[in-house]
Amino acid sequence: MAQIHLRPDTTHRCQSPKLIGLGPKNLIFSNEMRLYLKISEWRSGSVGISFISMVREKDVCWEYAEKLDGNKVRCKFCLRVLNGGISRLKHHLSRLPSKGVNPCSKVRDDVTDRVRAIISSKEDGKETSSAKKQRVAEAKSPGNYSAIKALMSVETPSPIAKIFPPITHMGPSSSNDGENAERSIALFFFENKLDFSVARSSSYQLMIEAVSKCGHGFRGPSAEILKTTWLERIKSEVSLQSKDIEKEWATTGCTIIADTWTDNKSRALINFLVSSPSRTFFHKSVDASSYFKNTKYLADLFDSVIQDLGPDNVVQIIMDSTLNYTGVASHIVQNYGTVFVSPCASQCLNLILEDFCKIDWVNRCILQAQTISKFIYNNASMLDLMKKSTGGQDLIRTGITKSVSNFLSLQSMLKQRPRLKHMFGSSEYSTNSYSNKPQNISCIAILEDNDFWRAVEECVAISEPFLKGLREVSGGKPAVGSIYELMTKAKESIRTYYIMDESKCKAFLDIVDGRWRNQLHSPLHAAAAFLNPSIQYNPEIKFIGAIKEDFFKVLEKLLPTSDMRRDITNQILLFTRATGMFGCNLAREARDTVPPGLWWEQFGDSAPVLQRVAIRILSQVCSTSTFERHWNTFQQIHSEKRNKIDKETLNDLVYINYNLKLARQMKMKSSEADPLQFDDIDMTSEWVEETENPSPTQWLDRFGSALDGSDLNTRQFNAAIFGSSDTIFGL
Repeated sequence: MAQIHLRPDTTHRCQSPKLIGLGPKNLIFSNEMRLYLKISEWRSGSVGISFISMVREKDVCWEYAEKLDGNKVRCKFCLRVLNGGISRLKHHLSRLPSKGVNPCSKVRDDVTDRVRAIISSKEDGKETSSAKKQRVAEAKSPGNYSAIKALMSVETPSPIAKIFPPITHMGPSSSNDGENAERSIALFFFENKLDFSVARSSSYQLMIEAVSKCGHGFRGPSAEILKTTWLERIKSEVSLQSKDIEKEWATTGCTIIADTWTDNKSRALINFLVSSPSRTFFHKSVDASSYFKNTKYLADLFDSVIQDLGPDNVVQIIMDSTLNYTGVASHIVQNYGTVFVSPCASQCLNLILEDFCKIDWVNRCILQAQTISKFIYNNASMLDLMKKSTGGQDLIRTGITKSVSNFLSLQSMLKQRPRLKHMFGSSEYSTNSYSNKPQNISCIAILEDNDFWRAVEECVAISEPFLKGLREVSGGKPAVGSIYELMTKAKESIRTYYIMDESKCKAFLDIVDGRWRNQLHSPLHAAAAFLNPSIQYNPEIKFIGAIKEDFFKVLEKLLPTSDMRRDITNQILLFTRATGMFGCNLAREARDTVPPGLWWEQFGDSAPVLQRVAIRILSQVCSTSTFERHWNTFQQIHSEKRNKIDKETLNDLVYINYNLKLARQMKMKSSEADPLQFDDIDMTSEWVEETENPSPTQWLDRFGSALDGSDLNTRQFNAAIFGSSDTIFGL
């Protein structure tokens, strides 16, 4: 609202549709129309006004709309009729919905950019901080009691501010402001029980920077605005990003990932994600609790998802073993001739590691290693001494699954072996009160046992090729062309390591072959390996002949008519013999350095039919594990309390939250972060948690110096002290 000072005997031109307030010294108007008025004289605290004219300002956006009766307008692009005039039309054209306005589906990009600029300039033109200060000063005049009351309500300190007033000690103002800001942020985290890992998100720092640019007086959006306006607006932005990715599906195809979550309350949620080389998007989440074992319903559900994305775009569907895999897969194969159904490669690899852990001597090795880790992590002084000995590094690792945690922790313990032995033999340890504990004798005996360390070395050596395979398929990148080679090399490493021990070699290979034959092996994996140039042209690879039959089966499925296969034999020969563009120097140099799908796109023009097939096959992922770590979010959102909010809001919240996490994960894909390992130690894992119920004192001792937050696994800590029904987003 603009405040305008008027003088007698003058004509004033201002923008206002109606007079809001009148006083002896000023008039207050709203800010949408031009009002021409004549001020004649001041009379006892009032003013005489002659209205000359009131003219509606011509908005530039009217060229995109047709004015109808009343306050209705018709968009010239999509012909939708809107109530609310030109303001709602702007939000419609900007494709950033507000006040329930649906985005225009046919507006040109240049028009959208122009309208967004208009809206942005209008928002930027609002009161500056200096204008607000002037308003505060003028509001103190006797005639503005209502304004004073409004300002007082705005400036009233919150209860948390009364309890924890801002720091006001003397010193450089910039330093104090920074400390006050950090303190306020910390209070916000503590008051709302937020996980400390929230501060690692990219949107966290973006928020801080954006607020700092607003200057003094900025007020955050209310809960209602967050739940309505901004939920709709952000959802629209995320949806537009997915529309851009869909354009590549005609060339690369896509993979539908059906990721399932079940809990002890008989809830079953199925998440549908869509993956292509550029990006993976969350499509939707379905609560299938009441019909999870109903094959007919599940088949219809998959039908609907395939139709949403377009059957011609879908190359494969990846399902985990919790679904009725056989029944649903049979339905899809029968009804969609060019769609493959594949198992989750990461799940199969994890099951192999899980079976390794069940071998007697491996299990005994893990239990002995856990004896050492529990002794250290359950005693504050021991934990401090260990951190000092290892240079601040943790002794154990928390992986994405229990079996992964076991082998990552053994690997870490083997690396820290010299430091551990030195720590337990140091004078600082001998003077520690915990050196007299009964567990101390067991730990020292294990550390001095050469058989134990030989077992650790074996476990690390045997598990490493499979952990490498997990990393390869869990990064969210197209890896379908690598899984066959990874499994072959892993088996060869077992044979090489146990060349002198046939019994152990057979035990491990039987586990691998059983999982490979019954779960992981797929004709699509074999065809992808055959088309992968780094495999096809590698003279050391011996299995090319064995996978040729599967390759031909896949070709027959993707090229079902004789017309489509007319020249395919000649094109296969061009590829396998590296003639034409396949044999040029650039193609040779790129075989091992360029992703196979991109290699075919660049050098496969001399075999166009085979090129299209190769790109579609080699552009697919083969795992869901890169997304499984987000189930904690779903458990929080789908709590009993959460389900009391309306279903549409719940779905929007899940859609935005999941896609924002996926976008962040894709940005981090090129970083050195290990996709198998969490940043924080799981303080409730078998590597830390005592078998018997610890007393409260022992429970607190386990955290030790980690209570400063640097090493505390806040994800697990929050889960322990905050129930799953606690509000997370305050809806």
